[in-house]
Amino acid sequence: MIAHYHGQVWNSTELARALGANQHTARRYLDILAGAFMVRVLPPWVPNLRKRQVKSPKVYLRDTGLLHSLLGVTSEQDLAGHPKVGASFEGFAIEQLLAALATGNVYFWATHAGAELDLLFTRSGRYYGVEVKLADAPRTTKSMRVAIADLQLQHLWIVYPGNETYSLDDRITVLPVSRVPEFATGLPGVSGGFG
Repeated sequence: MIAHYHGQVWNSTELARALGANQHTARRYLDILAGAFMVRVLPPWVPNLRKRQVKSPKVYLRDTGLLHSLLGVTSEQDLAGHPKVGASFEGFAIEQLLAALATGNVYFWATHAGAELDLLFTRSGRYYGVEVKLADAPRTTKSMRVAIADLQLQHLWIVYPGNETYSLDDRITVLPVSRVPEFATGLPGVSGGFG
């Protein structure tokens, strides 16, 4: 069941009902899977803004091979046509980013009005964001602009499956997922740069 919730906000009531259990039991199962490093529970960032914000975590299966197996995806062609293809790429990219950042202080952010940020982290007291897009040539969105303004992000990266790194403006850089292992070197206090 968690494979079907991959990349979504956790809803313990819905999952408990599907399992025929109570919310406490569903949450305990999630905690066991997270403790076994099978599931990533990404907490929400809830700053003191005047907007209604999502306060439940997002969940991801950490191993995309396991995710594909549980979803019955057996080939690249199956994956390309599957409804979870975008969520699969998002989960893969987030695991790569978290390995590069080597920090546990990461969050996602979303408002009930629809603005969202896939990954939020701090470095040297500054806020940074990441959006993951399964697109050939990602562009800025209204949601990204809202996140930059509301969260006062220093920079936002759009991680995608392409090959080119390029800037969309002075605070948004498009970054290939293949370059994510080098990602942290572009952050303050470390030489190098992605924006």
